[in-house]
Amino acid sequence: MAWFQKLRAPQQGLRYGQQVFLLATIPLILAVAVIAVLVTFQSRQLAEREINALEDRMIEAKREELKNYLFIARTAVGHIYGPALPSDEVAKQEVRQILSSLLYGQDGYFFVFDYDGNNLVAPRQTYLIDKNWLGLEDLNGTPITDPLIDIARTGGGYHEFDWPKPSTGETARMVAYVAGYQDWQWAVGTGIFIDDVIETAAAARADVEDRIRSTFFSIIGIAIAALILVFASGMFVTIRERQLADAKLKELAQRIIDTQEEERGRVARELHDSISQILVGVRYALELAKRRVLNGDDRAKDSIDSGIDSLGGAIQEVRRISRDLRPGVLDDLGLGPALQSLMADFTDRTGIETSINTVVFRNRLDKESKIALYRIAQEALTNIERHADATEVTLDLKGHKNGATLRIKDNGVGLKHPSRPTETSSGLGLRNMQERVEQLDGSLRILSARSGKTRGTVIEATVPLTHVLPPEKKAKLSA
Repeated sequence: MAWFQKLRAPQQGLRYGQQVFLLATIPLILAVAVIAVLVTFQSRQLAEREINALEDRMIEAKREELKNYLFIARTAVGHIYGPALPSDEVAKQEVRQILSSLLYGQDGYFFVFDYDGNNLVAPRQTYLIDKNWLGLEDLNGTPITDPLIDIARTGGGYHEFDWPKPSTGETARMVAYVAGYQDWQWAVGTGIFIDDVIETAAAARADVEDRIRSTFFSIIGIAIAALILVFASGMFVTIRERQLADAKLKELAQRIIDTQEEERGRVARELHDSISQILVGVRYALELAKRRVLNGDDRAKDSIDSGIDSLGGAIQEVRRISRDLRPGVLDDLGLGPALQSLMADFTDRTGIETSINTVVFRNRLDKESKIALYRIAQEALTNIERHADATEVTLDLKGHKNGATLRIKDNGVGLKHPSRPTETSSGLGLRNMQERVEQLDGSLRILSARSGKTRGTVIEATVPLTHVLPPEKKAKLSA
């Protein structure tokens, strides 16, 4: 059963299935990765904008708070500063004492620098008092004293820098608001630490990162679940397709066996009904001729002539059977002459009127197409002879821009279900036609009507252009 082993040889469906799975999953993985990156990027951007907006609002609130504190301080010393002269040291001392006493919170106080950089008031950090701090910078290199004095000279404003917290000694970010007492050449201000704002923003950012990470892993989890589902579905489909393919393979193997047995039976009947009987007749004729020769009968010559004639008939029968199995004219002269010979034999055998119209392809059809179309015509004529009860058969063979088409039409009784042939020899013949065309990537169309003017069956087989050789590939004989 070497042929059956060949049929079962291509067992590489799993590798093909793996390739299909990869082709299906790689775009999915890439799409999920792109979606995850875009979601992460956009979420981080949106959250950063929201956090920055929150931070700005909180800092703005603290700045407004600083303005209020400085307004309170100015109100507290206004009755002294207002009428005092620039050289009134007593008034200056009173104002310094009042500002030194104005404390709020754990770290809030008022400071005073003169325009020369000398510190006059620093109640929570007294080591600064009566020292010149021009050129003072924080740990990050941000100038402190000089910008405060410059802002005071212009009327007032804000300045940010790092400064030690009086309560803990740790350096933290401070926003200071300073105003100028121009008559005394003083820069009076206060500051508020915004480390709580920074911590709140940092906590918000950390929470956002946790949420983004959770969303990212959720997307990855969904993608993995989808991949598992795709893989499971693919495995199910693969197993199902393999089961169906095995069932079809078994059915095909059985049909091949049945077809072979049917063909062997047909050849055996042909040999028994024709060749065997003719040869038996030849034997009797020769035996009769032998007896007549031995008896000196002059009719021995007639017996020999009869045997020779019968032997010639046997030779013709052998040629006919051989032609049915594999017509030599198909290889020698091409498809057109082979079909003409087939139709002529069909007419001689059945008495059904036939007509044939062929186009000379000049060997434009490849070998597989010639054999397939010839066998389809042979199957069709066999079905017509056995089942159609037709009186006319027309065969057309033509080439066109899409390939080549063989069309066989009869005026017989038609088919009950042309698209679903029954399990008769007719149905088997139609399935054989379909399989031959499918092997060539062609198409088979069957139309049938059981009444009216269009009564009969039309079988139309088309092979694609890929089986039509280019014109420049010329051969010795026509198609």
